[in-house]
Amino acid sequence: MFSKILIANRGEIAVRIIRACRELGIRTVAVYSEADREAMHAQLADEAICIGPAKATESYLNVQRVLSAAIVTNAEAIHPGFGFLSENSQFASMCEECNLTFIGPKSETIDAMGNKINARKLMIEAKVPVIPGSEGVLATVEEALAVAEKIGYPVMLKAAAGGGGKGIRKVMSKDELPAQFDSAQQEAKAAFNNGDMYIEKIIYPARHIEVQILGDHFGHVIHLGERDCSLQRNNQKVMEESPSVVISDEKRALLGETAVRAAKAVGYQNAGTIEFLMDTSGDFYFMEMNTRIQVEHPVTEMVTGIDLVKAQIRIAAGEELKIKQKDVTISGHAIECRINAENPAFNFAPAPGTIENLLLPSGGMGLRVDSAMYNGYKIPPYYDSMIAKVIVHGENRFDAFMKMQRALSEIVTDGLMTNAEFQLDLITHESVLAGDYDTSFLQETFLPTWEPESD
Repeated sequence: MFSKILIANRGEIAVRIIRACRELGIRTVAVYSEADREAMHAQLADEAICIGPAKATESYLNVQRVLSAAIVTNAEAIHPGFGFLSENSQFASMCEECNLTFIGPKSETIDAMGNKINARKLMIEAKVPVIPGSEGVLATVEEALAVAEKIGYPVMLKAAAGGGGKGIRKVMSKDELPAQFDSAQQEAKAAFNNGDMYIEKIIYPARHIEVQILGDHFGHVIHLGERDCSLQRNNQKVMEESPSVVISDEKRALLGETAVRAAKAVGYQNAGTIEFLMDTSGDFYFMEMNTRIQVEHPVTEMVTGIDLVKAQIRIAAGEELKIKQKDVTISGHAIECRINAENPAFNFAPAPGTIENLLLPSGGMGLRVDSAMYNGYKIPPYYDSMIAKVIVHGENRFDAFMKMQRALSEIVTDGLMTNAEFQLDLITHESVLAGDYDTSFLQETFLPTWEPESD
């Protein structure tokens, strides 16, 4: 086992990893930007080192500075969390060159699955169902038009190196496609330095279902059930739950087996997620693989009792998976709501500020809050607006929803605008309570009629 790990991240995920390391008896090194000098992760770690200015490209995304921090502090491994360098295959490769263990899959696996076009080809070879679409890179708008005409509108334009909702455009007709192609390609070039595009048929309406997998260095791969992530705004997840109300036990077993087959096809090691779209007839199609821990991993931890971050560390240290597929059981129901420093009434504009009075929900069984907030903390404006995750577990879905309603109603963040009220309104909507929603629900049904409370 490692004696010291550097966490190449910030915010609640950095705090989450530090706590897991502490419980494993592992010392930690936090890296922080000048804007995060007073951040909780920098205070909780055994050591902390500043790696640059507030701008992420000069700090958290600066590979040389992160690696230098690991070397000078004698860290043995680096945990990238999610975002930033977590799916950067070059960074993973450079860790290996510096004799540092990258807590995640191999660099070649990140490459193979990070390029969505290549991932489609690999999944087809593994007999994993994929969404109908283009077979390779679309070099021109004319090629895109030809593919769209063949598979039929509406279609989704996607960046091959995409992620986080960037480089994605819904196209309803051929008249829209040229402008949308140029727009998505430019966004992809700016975000990923890669303008390769492809097209997929839109599965609509659909459920966004993802399967958590774990793979070790001995070829063992297991799945830990599914998460329903269909409540989204602008392709960004808002609330997640496990298990999904639309998945039967028979379908759940098939979905899990398919995810394991997909992971084995690329020799996957560590924690990862296979994402699917499911149509109204119950057929599911591979969408992409996330080669890292997910924001919503706590819901899986809640229903399985398996600590995914600790599992990541143990796998990276060379340990064999002690859990077999037959040992995995899904118990009860879990929900996660993402709390962001944003103003839902003004198109969810980021709303950084200083927390003057903070009260996070607590008490009772099956309640967890992952956060890096504290009284007097000034939320910097330079990074993602997510500041906390509220996660609940109940004996059943009704119990979990009632617990989440209680938890959200207790949140106090004086001095800081958040989306807590919006989340509470969302999870008390009759359609959400009934499980009757899909990827279009939030944008097309809920938001057009939602009215924020006036002060």
